[in-house]
Amino acid sequence: MRTFNYKWLNILAFAAVLAVNTLAETVPLGGKTTGEISAMFPVLFTPASYTFSMWILIYLLLAGFVVHQALPGKDDVTPTIRSIGPLFVFSCLFNIGWILLWHYLYTQVWVSLIAMIGLLTSLILIYNNLRKAGTFTTVERWLVRLPFSIYLGWISVATIINAAVVLYDTQWNGFSFREEAWTVLMLAVGALLAWVVGGPNRDPAFVLVFVWAYIGIAIKQQDIATVAYTAYGLAALLTLLAVSLTFSRRADTHSASLQ
Repeated sequence: MRTFNYKWLNILAFAAVLAVNTLAETVPLGGKTTGEISAMFPVLFTPASYTFSMWILIYLLLAGFVVHQALPGKDDVTPTIRSIGPLFVFSCLFNIGWILLWHYLYTQVWVSLIAMIGLLTSLILIYNNLRKAGTFTTVERWLVRLPFSIYLGWISVATIINAAVVLYDTQWNGFSFREEAWTVLMLAVGALLAWVVGGPNRDPAFVLVFVWAYIGIAIKQQDIATVAYTAYGLAALLTLLAVSLTFSRRADTHSASLQ
């Protein structure tokens, strides 16, 4: 039975994401850029502004995926492409929804968290489906697996930031604990997430996204020693994890090639 061909929907959805994100910064939507709205909620977990250049890499990788999945026959014969199904379209819709809610309803910022959780959920499903789809060719590792590893890693970080922004906006008192203490806890939770997901899946790319974000947090919060040193320390540990995962994958690939 022939499966539904999503490649044209994927192309249109991704083009819409690029268009809306471009308008958000150039018009800008709602009269403020994404960064300007973020600055209205100065939570300690937000990294330095340069770290958001990660979006350039993500969109370049996703463009590679969109081109790859549009090639003749990919939707019919490639298990990795079939496993994604309509989920990429949903992720694009949630991405667009988050941008619109962030720019037009920032006075009720909790609404944007709903779209962020939807985006995170769609990426988790894509990530899991890809892991179940079987082995990857070299091209698929770069154009299918890598884009969604990095995308999921970054949205995992962004979801924590979005949640922290919502708590800040509601003036939550943190059970009387200082914001620094909660930030350290969130850093630890994020590092644990990177370890739990990246380790078993042998996914150094996913882990390195957290390293990038944590260094950005440390740089931005360098005047708050507890937060900065915690972020630097966890970034160092996660770097060691990523290196070990890289070498273990290479060893497995070499071993398989000898069999």
